[in-house]
Amino acid sequence: MPRFCDPFGDRELESITTDEILSFLTRLTEGNKQTTKANRYSNLSSFFNFIINTFDLKFQNPCDSPVLKKLFREPKPPPWPMIEKDLVDEVIFRTDNLRNRIMLELMARGGMRIGEVLNLTRRDVEDRKLIICDPKSGREVEVVFIPRKVADRLNQYIRDKGIEPGQKIFPITYSAARAMVIKSGKMVGIHLRPHDLRRHSASFASRAGTPLEIVSKVILRHSNLSTTQRYLGKISDIEAMRWIENLYG
Repeated sequence: MPRFCDPFGDRELESITTDEILSFLTRLTEGNKQTTKANRYSNLSSFFNFIINTFDLKFQNPCDSPVLKKLFREPKPPPWPMIEKDLVDEVIFRTDNLRNRIMLELMARGGMRIGEVLNLTRRDVEDRKLIICDPKSGREVEVVFIPRKVADRLNQYIRDKGIEPGQKIFPITYSAARAMVIKSGKMVGIHLRPHDLRRHSASFASRAGTPLEIVSKVILRHSNLSTTQRYLGKISDIEAMRWIENLYG
């Protein structure tokens, strides 16, 4: 705020114009990254809104301008890397440790977050349905559906290990699980992170023709489609032509 007070400290707030705000923000953020510019704009806009709402003032926020919103908007996040199905399959098939393989499959085939996998107990497993208690979405529970082969391996693993209903199936730390995923990726020459497997489950399902609503609501369990669309990444020209040829060729 000291930088704001220098040019505007002796002014009535309602006399400050959008052009003056534009000039001020341009000078203030010169040479900064777009994220920093967006934060500066957001803070200044929030300041004006606070003053207007607190004192019930009747003037328009000078930051509330289409030009300012466009110039100082948040940059779009970079697209997530897409990992081909063949590579994911190779990662899974080359993982000899059964516990690790099942964890990888739950993320890659079931769209689960790594934290959800680590919190699974025997009580949460209902054949091909997995119950997620206290999920990230804030809902009371969520349900994950997994393929028959993965369910069979998981249930056999539970029986072989003698895991009790309230026990965690994979009692390892997040750091250990993340390191396992990274190590598995290195076997096939890729940098693999846990969330890459969850994203793969969505992108593969989408490219296999699964309706977007199923990908969003069932596989990823998102509350809105816009979040899901970020997961799916961009479609290349080659892929677009292949789909058009399959549909109409």
